[in-house]
Amino acid sequence: MSVPGIRPFRKPLAACCAALALGASLTACGGASTADPDAKEITVYSADGLKSEKGDGFYDKVFQDFRKKTGIKVNYVESGSGAAVQRLARERANTKADVVVTLPPFIQQADRKGLLDTYRPKGADQVAAGDKDPSGKWTSIVNNYFCFIYHKKQPKQAPTTWQDLLDPKFKNKLQYSTPGVAGDGTAVLIKALHDFGGQGPAMSFLKKLQANNVGPSSSTGQLAPKTDKGELLVANGDVQMNHANQKSMPNQGIFFPAARPGAKPTTFALPYAAGVVKNAPHRRNAQKFLDYLLSPEVQQQVSAVGGGFPSRKDIKPTDPNATHLAAIMKNVEVFQPDWSDIDKNLTSYVDAWRTATGS
Repeated sequence: MSVPGIRPFRKPLAACCAALALGASLTACGGASTADPDAKEITVYSADGLKSEKGDGFYDKVFQDFRKKTGIKVNYVESGSGAAVQRLARERANTKADVVVTLPPFIQQADRKGLLDTYRPKGADQVAAGDKDPSGKWTSIVNNYFCFIYHKKQPKQAPTTWQDLLDPKFKNKLQYSTPGVAGDGTAVLIKALHDFGGQGPAMSFLKKLQANNVGPSSSTGQLAPKTDKGELLVANGDVQMNHANQKSMPNQGIFFPAARPGAKPTTFALPYAAGVVKNAPHRRNAQKFLDYLLSPEVQQQVSAVGGGFPSRKDIKPTDPNATHLAAIMKNVEVFQPDWSDIDKNLTSYVDAWRTATGS
């Protein structure tokens, strides 16, 4: 769920007591928090995709510039979209994170579980109503869209419909990340529910698709290099991640399967959404960080550095990445999922998928 940097492989959530990325030091599981509320630091739990292993991604620049501007260090903890929320829930009695960044429907799940505090960042008035919580619990910071990828050397042309993915040439050469665990994996389920017109026909198709599927993957990011090398011919992803990876993984192409021959390709917005964690140890710093993420200077960098789409409606970037991203999305129909329904029924949808696919 980072141009010119590379989106890192999606890694499974570390154990509660594991060491945190970038040297973040947290107290042991179950122990009392010793966090100093006046310390010049924050801890961010985030879905992967905005930080580069090369150090030149969107988060890399944002964290560095934010520290220069405010003196506040960002301790970064990366995981899958659902795993970030699960960790927040486990730590509810001893909150360690200040900010969470994750994808729908997991940001709504965090709100429903009472894990988010109310805060409307400066600039949130420029974010579309559908990209923020009306009660102020979360706000999109980088817009993004769901997609599939294919190995451009074989097939040389992208599949055009879901039915194309049933071709025997994709047997053991197709893989998508696990719904309910990975944000982009859950997006496969959401798109199928939309394109096929409901749970029954969607699960019927995914059951057929299982004949070609390699198997579960908790990490969407791991699928991109496999697709670039030709180990996979088709995988799922998202536009920001895979557009970012194209410079270092030129053999992967982006496509959006249509529901049936002659239909328009479809996708939906899958934004990175951020909120202040309830009982955040460094709440004031967390608010400053969200203000900074939505500032015009940072939103101008979303496409140029992050390979994504600005959340603010008043920011209209014209850099080469923005132009390329617009071309990718041309003639693609963008639908609006019913996130309240998905949040309410996600468990049953995932259970139906497990039953249909035997996963």
